[in-house]
Amino acid sequence: MSGLQRFEQRLENLISGAFARAFRSAVQPVEIAAALQRECDNNAQILSRERRMVPNDFHVELSQVDLDRLSPYDTALADELIHQVQDHADAQGYVFPGPIAIEFEKADDLTTGRFRIRSKAQARVQSNATHTQVRRARAVLEINRTRHPLQPPGLVVGRGTEADVRINDPGVSRRHIEFDVRTDVRQGKDDLQIEVRDLGSTNGMLIDGHKVTKAGVRDGSQVRIGNTTMTVRILEDDVDDDGRGLGV
Repeated sequence: MSGLQRFEQRLENLISGAFARAFRSAVQPVEIAAALQRECDNNAQILSRERRMVPNDFHVELSQVDLDRLSPYDTALADELIHQVQDHADAQGYVFPGPIAIEFEKADDLTTGRFRIRSKAQARVQSNATHTQVRRARAVLEINRTRHPLQPPGLVVGRGTEADVRINDPGVSRRHIEFDVRTDVRQGKDDLQIEVRDLGSTNGMLIDGHKVTKAGVRDGSQVRIGNTTMTVRILEDDVDDDGRGLGV
């Protein structure tokens, strides 16, 4: 029995016949599963002789009709598709840079029965910061749906264990960049000053699309290292009467 046949059998065991009836004339889940496998095959990046990295963040675009038919089952289907993609990766010797995520979205230019897939490699991001530290921060660094506090004196971002924020991206050096965070007292107010500098990395960094080695950043600034883009967010204006940050 092939992997796709096993996928169909799992769906049959998991979901009632209503699922099959809903998709009789629309996009078939097995077609999506096969397309996800091809997306991995077509975008595999060679890391070494025995390791190839594939995308782990998938967006399945559907017509409104197909999306409406899918909505009662989207969570169960996404879980089964993730299982199927993982099985395919194990069989092919692929590795993922982070957890697999599959989302379904509407595409106005697609008709019933048609779909397409967008994918990207989204690295796993880790740090030792607590939720409380993130919630109380005046500024944060947003990376792949995670937030990390930017507070004095700053932090180092890289792939190695010695970095404060660790990104599982092969294009990122062990210690890639450093954010220098300080406060500047002016007219009785503490202004937050943030600067980022390259630490002699292999691939360098881009700030808002420009290659630099050192620069100041502000709210909304985007810093790209390897295949990962991070965004600086200043939250000090997003506070309620109790002084608690609303941006986290």
